[in-house]
Amino acid sequence: MTKQTALSELGEFGLIERLTKKLTTTNNSTVYGTGDDCAVLEKNEHEYTLVSTDLLMEGIHFDLMYSPLKHLGYKAVMVNLSDIYAMNGTPEHVTVSIAVSAKFTVEALEQLYEGINLACERCGVDVVGGDTSSSMTGLVLSITAIGSVAKNNVVYRKGAQENDLICVSGDLGASYMGLQILQREKHVFAQAGAQPQFVGYEYLLQRHLKPEARKDIIEQLKIAGIMPTSMIDVSDGLSSELLHICKQSNVGCKVYEEKIPVSEDVAKVCKEFDIAPLITALHGGEDYELLFTVPLESYNAVKKIPSVHVIGSVCAQSAGSVLISKAGETIALQAQGWNGFRE
Repeated sequence: MTKQTALSELGEFGLIERLTKKLTTTNNSTVYGTGDDCAVLEKNEHEYTLVSTDLLMEGIHFDLMYSPLKHLGYKAVMVNLSDIYAMNGTPEHVTVSIAVSAKFTVEALEQLYEGINLACERCGVDVVGGDTSSSMTGLVLSITAIGSVAKNNVVYRKGAQENDLICVSGDLGASYMGLQILQREKHVFAQAGAQPQFVGYEYLLQRHLKPEARKDIIEQLKIAGIMPTSMIDVSDGLSSELLHICKQSNVGCKVYEEKIPVSEDVAKVCKEFDIAPLITALHGGEDYELLFTVPLESYNAVKKIPSVHVIGSVCAQSAGSVLISKAGETIALQAQGWNGFRE
């Protein structure tokens, strides 16, 4: 009897690798298929088309108890546009597909589309189609983002080189701690009927409910004349994304705990929840910051860009992928971020 493998054994990325390893491409227009933030397709002599799709399931990726539909629509678009920016591209179009149960009214779905439209307006993107269907299990939302990039500007995960600097934008762990606050207040409301207490947590809640794709970082890198050698957006946690780059670039990495950006808001709430800030930064996910590598000679230029932090360097694959703690201890990086199939 053929062994049956549980989805939880592989996790999301293991499953994708397993399902796609035998796929082949037959069209000359397919430049790069699965394995990066976007598929890369031939567009014309000078440009590639970029395509990325994400699926959001009620009860898995969001809870309507604390996720306003307008915010959800905004977030659904932004997380897809983040993939386009992670390829150093410019988003241009999105398609929106939804499946809804009978509990939703037309007015509720109009709220969802208000958020979708707001995100598109903010990034100069057009909604150009999609699909609708009924659902037996609540709301399902799928966004496909389409963009373009000059052929000499496309950035993959696989381009990191030894001695490159490892950089990340913004700060990390805020979205995860925002989620912890929302889940705590939901639990208190369910048990005691107490009204949620969100005062003082505004930054963390916004980072989770209404994230922003880092279009500004791509623009600033271009102004500074810096061409990343590899890039990925931080959707599943810093550790996971670092290991993606290392695996696809056949390199190792060395990052320093003291260099990893964590905001005062995150540090404060981590103390409240008795969680180490480093854990949220490494494994929290859904920050949608940009993690990228640049040549060593770009150090002075990249340090001048506001909100970009140099957190380590690329090394030989044989040296492994490690974190250097504040105490000087060397710790092997492990991907412990989001796994939608974990039991």
